[in-house]
Amino acid sequence: MNQILGLDLGAARTGVALSDELRMLAHPLETIESGSTETIARRVQKIVAERKVDCVVVGLPKQMNGALGLAAENAQRFVEKLRPLISCEVVTWDERLSTVAAERALRDAGKKTRATRSIRDQVAAQIILQSYLDRLNA
Repeated sequence: MNQILGLDLGAARTGVALSDELRMLAHPLETIESGSTETIARRVQKIVAERKVDCVVVGLPKQMNGALGLAAENAQRFVEKLRPLISCEVVTWDERLSTVAAERALRDAGKKTRATRSIRDQVAAQIILQSYLDRLNA
């Protein structure tokens, strides 16, 4: 089985996580400094090709009431730009509170908030992807 890629899109940074070959565990991979959506999409395209990824899971930041706000609409526009660039499936996944959970996990691990900015988005992507994998394997 090929791996699955997870993305946590952000205004400043995009976190990237990757599953293991068995699709059981998600691992932080890298942080893409957000420039244009084109830049992010091209980097994702390269990762998909290098890692032979079967699916890309993009976090969809729904509001707490389930409605789609501006951030979710931006994520959907990104997905539409990404789909023609890669040959694998692209899905969205509810990511409510993933960044909060990432911050809590890093804090519980004894990491200071300022020191974790570079990895917080990767951990959020890992949480999004792990949630997707858990559902896939249920």
